[in-house]
Amino acid sequence: MATGERKTREAVVVSDGMQKTRVVQIERVYRHPRYQRVIRESKKLKAHDEANESRTGDRVLIEECRPMSKEKRWRIRKVLGRVS
Repeated sequence: MATGERKTREAVVVSDGMQKTRVVQIERVYRHPRYQRVIRESKKLKAHDEANESRTGDRVLIEECRPMSKEKRWRIRKVLGRVS
């Protein structure tokens, strides 16, 4: 990663109950170094959505930003896939 480049992740919106805030879930899939078993880890984060455009189930691209509140450190850059 180059200097000044922000981290980006793909996530799924799991809650849209708040105004301008979405709870997103990031899933990480990796193989255990010793036992070679596939492990799925997920993490929930709060992300800022200025236009309130994403809905529950949407696949979004989020990027790291300055702290916007006590728990919000990510913002939704764009909606990659809509849920029907």
